[in-house]
Amino acid sequence: MNVMELTLERFRNMFQRTNEEELPMLKVGVIGCGGMGRDHIKRLVERTQGATVTAVADMVDELLDQGAAIAGSGCKKFKNADDLINCPDVDAVFIVTPGFAHKDALLSAIRAGKRIFCEKPLCTTAEDCLEVINAEVKSGKHLIQLGFMRRYDKGYLQIKEALKSGEYGAPLIVHCTHRNPLVPDSYTTEMAVHDTAIHEIDVIHWLVDDDFVSAQVLFPRVTGAAAAHLKDPQIMLLRTKSGICVDDEVFVNCKFGYDINCEVVCEDGALKMAQPSYPDVRKGAKVATTIDTDCFVRFHDAYDAEVQGWVSDAAAGVINGPTAWDGYLAAITADALVRAQKSGAIEEIKPAQEKPAFYN
Repeated sequence: MNVMELTLERFRNMFQRTNEEELPMLKVGVIGCGGMGRDHIKRLVERTQGATVTAVADMVDELLDQGAAIAGSGCKKFKNADDLINCPDVDAVFIVTPGFAHKDALLSAIRAGKRIFCEKPLCTTAEDCLEVINAEVKSGKHLIQLGFMRRYDKGYLQIKEALKSGEYGAPLIVHCTHRNPLVPDSYTTEMAVHDTAIHEIDVIHWLVDDDFVSAQVLFPRVTGAAAAHLKDPQIMLLRTKSGICVDDEVFVNCKFGYDINCEVVCEDGALKMAQPSYPDVRKGAKVATTIDTDCFVRFHDAYDAEVQGWVSDAAAGVINGPTAWDGYLAAITADALVRAQKSGAIEEIKPAQEKPAFYN
């Protein structure tokens, strides 16, 4: 059975059970009730089988109340993440706070032995990522899944399936685009790496099953739509151990839509990811097709699939999604790209330690 079939089969069979069995309910506490946090609470409540949101936490009263309202009656409210983590009515922790707050919540949840879903990034520095990794390894339990949802997108899964078939030979080049209609003035040149290209960093590493060894950034002519302090677009270049070259066009003020593309050029064929299916509309002597305008629409199904997978895997006590080690590799790759933005040189990507056998 191929990769796509295995993935879909796993989702189809998640909740098959005998007449004697009852589906266990995973009691989830969500830390962070901002826009993405509320979106995940809604997903867990309305579209995820086998889970219930029993607690929410946020420092802002208004956001806390909004999150609890979505979760429904009986949901506990906490201002402090540690109090939620140690609540006996919480089996698993969902971390949707800003990246700088992830480390403390992760370490606290590991100490409590709670399963964890953490939105990317794992942490904002490579050193903090290693601290979390070492704590998880020491615990002896696989607890952390990281929120790189593109691994659950149908288009990327189809590319992964085709590569694993061997029919097209070894991958040689990967072309990517990550285009966004518009970003606020607070968006910085470095955020193009940490907030945007981070998705390609993870999904390409997963697609070709190879680690990155070097990074470079090129700056084309700046668009007039960018704020004065922002260099946009950018071309980010990565090379893997086996010599695969990756180019990622990051253009966050493209105006026309949220346009995500991936093409893998192999020895005996090229694999281009399909776009979401929308009808061609003929009107006014023109033919037009819709382009999505934000990630929550474009990757709606992928978000649902990754969260459902995490909840379902809890019953088996396993983590099948991106791990803390994947988060560390993404962090050191992002750090190298930021160095390359400033130096203009090719920067080395090298882990500070070997991958623990715990993650094999």
